[in-house]
Amino acid sequence: MSTTNGYQAAKPGFFMRMFWKACGADRAILEKCDYREHVKYACLGGIVVATGLMAGLAGGYAFYTIFEPKGSALATGVDTNTLLISLCFGAIWGMMIFNLDRFIVTSTGQGDGSEKITRDEFVGAIPRIVMGIIIAITISKPLEIRIFKSEIDVELEQAQLEKQQEFIVSLDLIYNPQIEKQESTINELKTEVRDKEARFRELENEYNDEITRAGRRGIGPIAEALKDRMEAMEKEVEDIKLTNEPLIQAADVALSGIREEKKKRANEKELISNGLDGLLERIKLSHEIAGWVISLFITLLFVAIELTPIFFKLMLIKSPYDFLSDNQKELIKANAGIEVQYNFYNAGDGRERDLVIFHEATRQLDEEVKLTRAQKELNDYIIGKWLEREKKKVDNDLDHYINISNGELSQRPG
Repeated sequence: MSTTNGYQAAKPGFFMRMFWKACGADRAILEKCDYREHVKYACLGGIVVATGLMAGLAGGYAFYTIFEPKGSALATGVDTNTLLISLCFGAIWGMMIFNLDRFIVTSTGQGDGSEKITRDEFVGAIPRIVMGIIIAITISKPLEIRIFKSEIDVELEQAQLEKQQEFIVSLDLIYNPQIEKQESTINELKTEVRDKEARFRELENEYNDEITRAGRRGIGPIAEALKDRMEAMEKEVEDIKLTNEPLIQAADVALSGIREEKKKRANEKELISNGLDGLLERIKLSHEIAGWVISLFITLLFVAIELTPIFFKLMLIKSPYDFLSDNQKELIKANAGIEVQYNFYNAGDGRERDLVIFHEATRQLDEEVKLTRAQKELNDYIIGKWLEREKKKVDNDLDHYINISNGELSQRPG
């Protein structure tokens, strides 16, 4: 920890260092600054961390709402598998938003050194502002539906019941005529059997009454006639049972099939109505319940939280941290042999351009160029000396040199 004129800033704690890292601040430079700089960048990092945490919660809740088992909106209980997956997704989503916010804050820069947000600063920050607004909306909507969960559940339950009732009415229109037709067929067939059986019992009672009245006189002609009619009716009852009972059974099977199909379709329709309990439906209901004013207020609240670090950095005047950071950057460039002459020339579009000179790269390039040139000079000198030696050989013994040359030519393929 550095000391300047007897002043020594308090030693930063774990959370302060963590928040510094979250906003992309350089700890080595910040430790040389005063305590106000420590707090300023810790607050920036705290906003970034808080935004990441809220994004994680919102993403996890949205994921759970989308993939939880559907049922009555008022049903209680938590699906463990969906909850665990939602926690993992929420952590990933929160880390992604955290890194995006960290990038936005880090890349915003230092502004132009004045507390006012100038037009050029605002125009340059528009892409970051748009990105921040999108992030804020994705965070605010899941949290908004969680705030109004109780009211939304009641409305969803009512909507589910109304949708189920609509499905029931439509199914009744389709299947009730078929059911009534089969029931009517069954009743007609059973009525025929019951009528025959009732007529047989009437004849049987008349026959018994006639025998009782005759007493000791025995069975008379009337009783004989009733007995014959009773026996004929008994035969008719047996015949109609043999005829109608298979038809009744077939109608019963058809009726059971129709009712089973209706029940199956009703269950399918119930699943569809339960599917109204989705993220989009909850967002729509939250807007209806809260009204556009409250919904807009909640969204603007998260937009303000998300955009605060951006505007905060645009409004900052240069502080000791900025000067130390600039100095460190210049030292790094100096050690690497990089020279920047700012606003060196006009590019023709009204903006000044910087001249960047890479001295180290220029030095290495110059060395390579000189080495190449020296190598070329050596090669030229070697070839020249060889040529002089060969010329001397020719001058001293021309015939011998010619014979050697002819022999080399004769050995070549013709």
